[in-house]
Amino acid sequence: MKILFMGTPDIAAQSLAALIDAGHEICAVYTRADKPVGRKQVLTAPPVKQLAVQHGIPVYQPATLRDGRAEEVFRTLVPDLVVVVAYGRILPPELLHIARLGCINLHVSLLPKYRGSAPIQWAVIHGDAETGVTIMQMDEGCDTGDILMVEKVPIGPEETSGELFDRVAAIGAKTLVRAVALLDEGKLAPQKQDDSQATQAPMLKKEMARFAFDQPAAALHDLIRGMNPWPVAFFEYGDKKVKVLASRTAENPSGAPAGAVLATKPLTIACADGALQLLQVTPEGGKPMDGTAWAAGRRLKAGDSL
Repeated sequence: MKILFMGTPDIAAQSLAALIDAGHEICAVYTRADKPVGRKQVLTAPPVKQLAVQHGIPVYQPATLRDGRAEEVFRTLVPDLVVVVAYGRILPPELLHIARLGCINLHVSLLPKYRGSAPIQWAVIHGDAETGVTIMQMDEGCDTGDILMVEKVPIGPEETSGELFDRVAAIGAKTLVRAVALLDEGKLAPQKQDDSQATQAPMLKKEMARFAFDQPAAALHDLIRGMNPWPVAFFEYGDKKVKVLASRTAENPSGAPAGAVLATKPLTIACADGALQLLQVTPEGGKPMDGTAWAAGRRLKAGDSL
């Protein structure tokens, strides 16, 4: 099949690679602009562009899709299908129906749950037991199109959003290849989304990562998992941020108040309900270390308060 692909980050590159390996003709790739990366701010191409260049696929990086140029390119290329994976822009209506089979999108949630830009993170933050990938026919809304295929993915109780994202990306690429084949054969029946069940997954912000121990331990554990690898959940101690990279829930048999240090090996802090073991932390200006080492450096002992 002749496919025009639109995507930018690693998950999109993984899907593009799967389509190439499946033997599809990728007539062009649309991706976002090159960006400065790292301390030296080296101008770096997005992963999708890097892969496309390796395969000799034409690359377009327009600043806008609304000046008529994209529509002209789409009509000139005459793709059978447009595939969108984490492109980073909403497609204008005039682009949605140019291809014979329209535009489809890979979204990393079980739509209509978690529409938006951070579905994996919010699934973990909310303590969900499963997530998945949805292949949908795109319409003019944001993640509102008809569902073509769904693949569920369980979420481990200790799994971070970064770890989950890697698994979902691989599953998503395989699901996309299956969906494209079935779509070409006319074997997929679109299903309307139930908008009454829709929830949103907005982009994470740094200020969302701050927490205190006056919340249930399970909720804090899920927040810590969901905020890893970015922006990383943190609490404040002595006016300094302490990021928490890994945690585990525990009991609070004594009923100590929230914030009380119950033990230092491992570092265990009472919460509003239960307790939280801080397994790995990064103090402000420091390097990652286990919670016990951090507590020892501050001479914390049972009965102290954070």
